Amino acid sequence: MYLVESKGGAIACMLLALSFLGTWPAIMTLLERRGRLPQHTYLDYTITNLLAAVIIALTFGQIGSSTPEMPNFITQLSQDNWPCVLFAMAGGVVLSVGNLSTQYAWAFVGLSVTEVITSSITVVIGTTLNYFLDDKINRAEILFPGVGCFLIAVCLASAVHSSNAADNKAKLNAQVSTFLGMGIDTSKVKETFPYKGDLELGSKGTAPKAKFGTADFLMEVEKRRSIKVFGKSTLTGLAITFFAGVCFSLFSPAFNLATNDQWKTLKEGVPHLVVYTAFFYFSVSCFVLALILNITFLYRPVLNSPKSSLRAYLSDWNGRGWAFLAGLLCGFGNGLQFMGGQAAGYAAADAVQALPLVSTFWGILLFGEYRKSSRRTYILLGSMLFMFIAAVGVLMASSGHRKD
Repeated sequence: MYLVESKGGAIACMLLALSFLGTWPAIMTLLERRGRLPQHTYLDYTITNLLAAVIIALTFGQIGSSTPEMPNFITQLSQDNWPCVLFAMAGGVVLSVGNLSTQYAWAFVGLSVTEVITSSITVVIGTTLNYFLDDKINRAEILFPGVGCFLIAVCLASAVHSSNAADNKAKLNAQVSTFLGMGIDTSKVKETFPYKGDLELGSKGTAPKAKFGTADFLMEVEKRRSIKVFGKSTLTGLAITFFAGVCFSLFSPAFNLATNDQWKTLKEGVPHLVVYTAFFYFSVSCFVLALILNITFLYRPVLNSPKSSLRAYLSDWNGRGWAFLAGLLCGFGNGLQFMGGQAAGYAAADAVQALPLVSTFWGILLFGEYRKSSRRTYILLGSMLFMFIAAVGVLMASSGHRKD
């Protein structure tokens, strides 16, 4: 079994996890904006998410010899370690619910702001819990100022969202005023924009491409996406976002308990769950719950999403490859986070919650978020990103090294 044993290796795992975990939400958002049903996308995603855990367990979990204190993955499957297995599976349940919630929050609140809020809640609650579970191996004088940076960032994120929403409202109001001045019936506005190309990837369509940040672009996105948001309260999206953040804040402490057994639930002589075994059970519970919920949502959709069926899902190959890629990125990202956390402490590994840095990059590049916004929005956005850069640096600097 391969173990990350150095601080440098742990930080490398965190940085890779950061890039993976910041990219898969952008892929899911891209598919929703193209009109693919979130139920279809999430079912595809959850298959490869489990596949990633199996690959990690059968490779890194089987490398080298197995010892009584540190058994390999397959050896540990038959051991009496169910109390810790249940902790791992509980972590998978809350992560699954959190991920399922965010795919709807992305539509209502936006990719960047959703990731900022959920990540900040995760750090504030989850990192504090992990600090005490890890017997304070992280340096508190460095760790908690990093937590403070995330708190400031979530306040700035709320301000960014408010400012950008006001900018978009002003653009749409100006467009309606222009239509009225030209004598155009605003109830037939959709007919005025016949563009059928791919907005995000810039493919050519039957009319000139709408420019990022314009009212035309906002209306085209709304027309094509699977979750309609115009005219709906953003409070719904914010409530979902905060709920997802609370779920995310609990999965890492649960995984910590599964691998280190701080509450002494295992029988004497039974070794702790190795990170690969815990991650396997974690991913299995995540998969099972996601399967049950999303098949239910096919027939009983939430938030006025279109109905579907299992047969329709199986025949929907539009974007399936991208959904599979998202699941692999999330699965390997979570695995790398846990591998780094086992070596340097799960509180420091929560530095990957700075993933909004990556998500914001994709949000601006792919989806034109904040294009043609006001100067106030740009200043707030820059301040938010600065605080996240400071936060990830501080959390990584706080990392310690777990003693055997």
